[in-house]
Order: sequence, then C-alpha cells, then structure tokens
Amino acid sequence: MGGHSLQLHLRSQALRQDENGHTVWRVVRKSKTLAADKVAIIICDMWNRHWSRGATERVDAMAPRMNEVLKIARAKGAHIIHAPSDTMRFYENSPARRRMQEYPFVEPPLPIEHGDPPLPVDAKDHGSDTGETSPHGAWHRQHPAIEIDEERDGITDSGEEVYNLLAAEGIEQVLIMGVHTNMCVLGRSFGIKPLVRRGVNMALVRDLTDTMYNPAMPPYVSHDEGTRLVVGYIEKFWCPSIDSGDLLR
Repeated sequence: MGGHSLQLHLRSQALRQDENGHTVWRVVRKSKTLAADKVAIIICDMWNRHWSRGATERVDAMAPRMNEVLKIARAKGAHIIHAPSDTMRFYENSPARRRMQEYPFVEPPLPIEHGDPPLPVDAKDHGSDTGETSPHGAWHRQHPAIEIDEERDGITDSGEEVYNLLAAEGIEQVLIMGVHTNMCVLGRSFGIKPLVRRGVNMALVRDLTDTMYNPAMPPYVSHDEGTRLVVGYIEKFWCPSIDSGDLLR
C-alpha cells in the first residue's frame, strides 16, 4: 500500500464573462495529486433497501461498480468510511464500527459562513419516481454488494466520529459517494455542507451518486437530468466533483 498516490481531476463551475461580456457559468478543471493514505472516502446511505422502488433499483445497479472502485482505492491505501445512517445497531459488534468509536475526540473549528442557494430540483413530494409517497425506514444495513474490510474500514453515521478520523489520520481530501445527492449527501452530519463549513476539502464522486427526484415536479426534467442539475449545483456552490475513474487509474 505504501507510496501509492491518487491523481484527482477536480471539476467545479464558476461565473465568468464570455467574449461578448455576458455572464456565464464555465467549467473549471484542476488536477491534484495526493498520497492515497491522505484520502478518505465516505459512502453515504447506500442502504440494502429504500422505501422508494425506483431508488432501490438505482442503488442495486450502482453498488457493484462502487464496490469495485472502493476495492482499488482501499488497496492503494485510501481510508474507507461506510456511513449507512440509522443502521448502527446492525453493526454494534463490528470491528470497523468500534474503530470509528475509538478515535480520540477532536474539537472541530467553528463553522465557516457559507451561502446556501436553493436546490435546482423540487423534492417536496419526497422524490420517488415510482409512485410511493410515504417515507419510512425500509433499510437495516448497508447494501450487501459493498464489501466492508473489518480490519481497515470504518463504520459510522456520526459527523463527529468522521471528523475525529480526519484529524487523527491527517486526511487532506475527502471524497463522498452514495445517495441521495440533494438530501443526505449534502445534509448529513458527515455530508458536504457540514464538512465544507468545517474547512474540509470535499469532492463529490459524480458518477456514483443519485438524486431523489420525481420528473413530475419542477423543473420537469428526466430523473437523470435532475441528478445532473444537482451535481452542477454542488460544483457551483459547495465543492468540486471527480469521476470514479480517477480512483481506478
């Protein structure tokens, strides 16, 4: 594992003036090379089952690819944090769960002021595209297709425990993948918004995420386009994104 590095191709978006003086959004690309053991990857809420059939189907399709990416990143030395919220009872006897609990507490810095523009998709109906309208806890563990290395990985749904690991291991870059981009990936205590406000370098793995969005709601686009809009929103206002291929090279 020693000596491996990861080259990340970070994509963000910024307002620029075009050649005619019009304000436009431009993609900004930046490359960054890091020692693999200074990178942590958070897997957000990739549950075994969701109350929305559509969400469950998309997670089922994504999980095997995610597992292959994680195996390679782990072998290079990256820290893997499994964060299936609300399922810690299932993992109470897991060495990976205890590992996260044993990191010494570190007081995080005061949150940085950060604007929070509205999201580009309307999910007031809870975002299911297969007709379900009543959210409930249909899950009890992480998706079984995503392997957990009990000797090296961590399991938590606590932002405090994640921050303790970041401090103890000297993490320089956090990558987050999983679901759902417009809800948990942004808002969990270990998600993009809280960690960015703590000064953590974050990046979204844009091809290993999904959005809770129903095309019957504004802006009335396809589900995939809704996900692209939310990824673009994150690139504009919160943090860059990468493609999972960066972890495979």
